[in-house]
Amino acid sequence: MQTKILQSVDDGVRAIEFLKKPESLVFIQNAARMISECFKNGNKLLVAGNGGSLCDAMHFAEELTGIFRYKRKALPAIALSDPGHLSCMANDIGYHDVFSRGVEALGRAGDVFVALTTSGNSQNIVLAVEMAKAMGLKTISFLGKTGGKLKGVSDLEWVIQGFSYSDRIQEAHMTAIHIIIEMIEHELFYA
Repeated sequence: MQTKILQSVDDGVRAIEFLKKPESLVFIQNAARMISECFKNGNKLLVAGNGGSLCDAMHFAEELTGIFRYKRKALPAIALSDPGHLSCMANDIGYHDVFSRGVEALGRAGDVFVALTTSGNSQNIVLAVEMAKAMGLKTISFLGKTGGKLKGVSDLEWVIQGFSYSDRIQEAHMTAIHIIIEMIEHELFYA
């Protein structure tokens, strides 16, 4: 069992090491700048994902509306996670539109929409990105594997390659999200 555990630890370290790649550093920097500019202009952040990525979306939003490292002004961020909306849409229309309808209802030109998907193929996330772009929102995609259908679609994207399981991709995504939040706080409040 220890051999298997060590193999998993090595995979986790390899996923986090992905953040040191030059393209990862550029993505983190550009995402932090894009979101900071959004907030400076009086706009908001919308975030969506499925399953564990939805939990990551909620975590992303709450770190901005709440407090991350220091006490500061609350920042406008919404995870598209309302259970009433999700179950209404899934029951009445279909799960494929749960996030695009959320973007349509809450998004405004100048806002930023963040898509979290480890495959890049989740139809409801693809449709949400398409809706966001059509409405004039800026888009950021955190992807995995090959990038899937969303590869090349968003204004900014980051693809965690080399992992067949979502958990390792999500670990890299969440580490990047934490660093982005740290950089947003620095840019807006401490620079």
